[in-house]
Amino acid sequence: HTCALKVDGTVQCWGRGNYGQLGNGAFNSMPSPVSVSGLSGVVSLVAGGLHSCAMLSDGTARCWGLNDFGQLGNGTTTNASTPVSPSGLAGVIALSAGYNHTCAVLVDGTMKCWGNNYSRQLGDGTVSSRTTPGVVNGLAGVSLVACGHSHTCSVLTDGSVLCWGANSRGQLGTGNTTYNHVPQLVPGLNAVSLATGDEFTCVGLADGTARCWGDNTYGQLGVTNH
Repeated sequence: HTCALKVDGTVQCWGRGNYGQLGNGAFNSMPSPVSVSGLSGVVSLVAGGLHSCAMLSDGTARCWGLNDFGQLGNGTTTNASTPVSPSGLAGVIALSAGYNHTCAVLVDGTMKCWGNNYSRQLGDGTVSSRTTPGVVNGLAGVSLVACGHSHTCSVLTDGSVLCWGANSRGQLGTGNTTYNHVPQLVPGLNAVSLATGDEFTCVGLADGTARCWGDNTYGQLGVTNH
């Protein structure tokens, strides 16, 4: 599915909608854009595997769609075809959605994540999924977040990069394939931008170059040894 943020702060979505991920109050797929119900004041928008989330101008968030692991953050595992509020979440400055987990950066530089945690992608030191936002262990000064399929990475205000969660393809950048419950430093980086794919991660550096790591089956790291 695909969603678009309009200049008036509303959102429209289209494509697969059988879990409510189009946000229009229905569970049907749509080949053309439909308006997300009751949503305004949106300043950023993210789409996960089968759910979507929006950050509003007041620092709150709304999510809709598949909720089998609690990735909507409202304390339930009930799918939602209209936006719901992640419980107790305020002061949001950035959002990212993985396949079935979601994370937010807060104005105080901390992070909260919720949803599936079987691969440790919530970074709270457990493998228990969460239906409400929980604090990522030991993180402060966070400026950016990106969620992959089952891993999460962040950039701090000093340019350092930390990742956690699934690591079967080396997507955490730690030099091994060990899954991690809590954030792990990716050494030697001064990052200004961040993106995650399914099982890989890329950063833009302050010197204008880029670095990528993780799965390279299809050459997605931009190197030839795939």
